[in-house]
Amino acid sequence: MAKIKSAWFCSECGAESSKWQGRCPACGAWNTMVEEKISIKSNSKSITLSRSGKSRPQKVSEIELHEEPRIKMPSKELNRVLGGGLVAGSLVLIGGEPGIGKSTLVLQNILSIRTKRILYISGEESPQQLRMRADRIGRINDNLFIACETSLETILDHLQEIQPEIVIVDSIQTIASESIESSAGSVSQVRECAASLLKYAKESSVPVLLIGHINKEGSIAGPKVLEHIVDAVLQFEGDRHYMYRILRSIKNRFGSTSELGIYEMCQHGLREVTNPSEMLLNQNHGGEPLSGGAIGITLEGIRPFLIEVQALVSTAAYGTPQRSVTGFDAKRMNMLLAVLEKRVGFKLGQKDVFLNIAGGLKVNDTALDLAVVCAILSSNVDMPIAPDVCMAGEVGLSGEIRSVTRIEQRIAEAEKLGMKKIIVPRFCLKGIDTTRFNITIEEVAKVEEAFRVLFG
Repeated sequence: MAKIKSAWFCSECGAESSKWQGRCPACGAWNTMVEEKISIKSNSKSITLSRSGKSRPQKVSEIELHEEPRIKMPSKELNRVLGGGLVAGSLVLIGGEPGIGKSTLVLQNILSIRTKRILYISGEESPQQLRMRADRIGRINDNLFIACETSLETILDHLQEIQPEIVIVDSIQTIASESIESSAGSVSQVRECAASLLKYAKESSVPVLLIGHINKEGSIAGPKVLEHIVDAVLQFEGDRHYMYRILRSIKNRFGSTSELGIYEMCQHGLREVTNPSEMLLNQNHGGEPLSGGAIGITLEGIRPFLIEVQALVSTAAYGTPQRSVTGFDAKRMNMLLAVLEKRVGFKLGQKDVFLNIAGGLKVNDTALDLAVVCAILSSNVDMPIAPDVCMAGEVGLSGEIRSVTRIEQRIAEAEKLGMKKIIVPRFCLKGIDTTRFNITIEEVAKVEEAFRVLFG
């Protein structure tokens, strides 16, 4: 009989301790130590396996360089985020909120791959549920094998039997090893199962996609070591009540972490949004333009797109003014309101201010500051902004318009969408040839100058 003992693990970093501690000695987090039952036999077995492998140190000059073969996924947006496709032997982790579309994204892509043998391990759904989802997406692939299993040892047997070329595990928190006494989803189980799948991926050169849960703070659930051992961590974001989803790369050993993909949730699965600017702009401009709307150019990663900022300013009806923000930082909007009142002279202290970023997206780019203050002013004075005018600039505490990054790409995106005028910070175009643009570029240094350009 293997001896069983208790150990305490940190749920944030995975550090092990022989007794409970209020604060983790490794990462310093409070109240994160959880007790788990571990087997001494399983520990000795893992040490024996790790020492059995033989390797020879090499000089850097002796290491042969060769291009990593990549498996092209059917989704161009997914290929962009991965850095060009799946690398052989890579371990990729995809995380996101429940119901956001992680399983749909993966299943939709692998059903379109007809030349690879694929094994889909599901620990959360039945085969009938997966078949219903495949029928809803509209594709059936005979090279896809489904196995609903939560035992790590049984999964490894399936891998040896089928010899797949791509493996998907949905999700890693439901897989458990029989050599560990703790329940599935615990720190030791997630760490052991991920390490075993990593060893399989590296030895067989088969890419493995892991789908992971997130906690209430929005980070990947389980120990932090899970994110360290995988080759790429992809985050699937968005609001379930809106139709747009963003796939961004948090970590990628084979590509850039600045890329992102944009999808739209439809009845038959996820649809790629190749030109998100057209989707995020207000298309209801057939009549007279309305006040309170301004078009800003934001940057997500290295991808610029135009987005509409909507504001509504009204007299406070209940004494205390309301500040309601959707898709933008509420504290930053309060700062911008203080700049408008102190530096520009607009009295907004006794007025309700409502701000909304169209499309249900959450934007953190400071270049959207100028569009926010212009939309608020437009609603305050009830004067609309021309629909073919856009802007990009960061607003400082003294009311100045500060420079933003990648201004050339922002101008090119505005011109491509048919904008006639763009307002940019002064001294931001040094060294840039503006003669090749067919759009009027207005340079401003203060918030007041931007208002004069817009309203005369």
